[in-house]
Amino acid sequence: MGRAFLVVMDSVGIGGAPDADTFFNGDLPDTGANTLAHIAQACTAGRANDGRSGPLYLPCLDALGLGAACRLASGADVPGLEAVPTGTWGAATEVSRGKDTPSGHWELAGVPVPWEWHYFPDQDPAFPLDLMEKVALAAGCGGTLYNRHGSGTDVLKTEGARHMQTGWPICYTSADSVFQIAAHEELFGLDRLLDLCAEIAPTLHAMRVGRVIARPFVGTVAEGFTRTANRHDYAIAPPAPTLCDWVAAAGRKVHAVGKIGDIFSMRGITDVVKGPDAELMLQLARLVAEAEEGSLTFANFVEFDSLYGHRRDVAGYARALEWFDAQIAQILPELRADDMLLITADHGNDPTWSGTDHTRERVPVLIAGQGAGELGQIAFTDIAARVAAHLGIAPIKVTK
Repeated sequence: MGRAFLVVMDSVGIGGAPDADTFFNGDLPDTGANTLAHIAQACTAGRANDGRSGPLYLPCLDALGLGAACRLASGADVPGLEAVPTGTWGAATEVSRGKDTPSGHWELAGVPVPWEWHYFPDQDPAFPLDLMEKVALAAGCGGTLYNRHGSGTDVLKTEGARHMQTGWPICYTSADSVFQIAAHEELFGLDRLLDLCAEIAPTLHAMRVGRVIARPFVGTVAEGFTRTANRHDYAIAPPAPTLCDWVAAAGRKVHAVGKIGDIFSMRGITDVVKGPDAELMLQLARLVAEAEEGSLTFANFVEFDSLYGHRRDVAGYARALEWFDAQIAQILPELRADDMLLITADHGNDPTWSGTDHTRERVPVLIAGQGAGELGQIAFTDIAARVAAHLGIAPIKVTK
């Protein structure tokens, strides 16, 4: 009985989405966005030399088929990634009407999103008055702060001092279907923040807002504020059983690494480990060594997206890719003979693109442990089907 390791490189898109013209960053459609190709081109042109230099160097991922997958998806030039693949490789296309974390992950796990997400308008204030009254009441406060679109670091600079004076929670959103609440871990209290997010989440979920996110921070007005690793996402539950449920229903273990437990509302999940990507890579290596026969390990490495894609940091994104490649190269030899390790992504976040939002792109599908071969263009849901077939389990059929 083999094991499966499904690893998501969060936001490492490869261009070519056929409906990219219907998704936008501001007024600019995502047509032509290509996270991987544009990073590779910037590296070769010498425009990504902060902390690294030269062409993008991903020998392990390229050998699995990353460069070939990008050319298949978009026809783009990917300088430095020209290896003949030794893994099984292809490109996957999403059908859900979202370029966000839940949409991508749920569809990778076999369940396309059947509804349109609610997005808050980019205006001041962004949120309806009755919602903010509910948040203030749940927090036991006289009001809330910010209440519009913004980035996490800018929000703390703008409202950190007022939060320390008033104790009011800082509420903000982005181009994603999210409602985020930031509060000081000591002044406001971490448990109180988590309780607030848990209490208000059903209201947001009823509006088809994908996630309520607790964003705790520490620091002082004089020294500045820093977000901590105690973020917690309260995601709307998937509308049908996912790959995680299929594996759990078969009596197998499902090990979540990173955001996976939050994304799937812990449905079908046996256990979770969290932390920065460097720690998560150690946990992935541990699970390759220790995970039970027939188990699924589902991992998300988010820092490509959170630290570099949204911040449009091309060199940082390139450094993260090269680090990830070197780490995976050490893990692959530890796989057992009947294991499958499948590397993919959930959407794009082209750091060369206008704006700060995700970009609508196809994603790579790279499989180690299954020989060499081209999958061609496949659906996101085909990834769940392939993992399930490897584990010898059947999808759970939902009857209406």
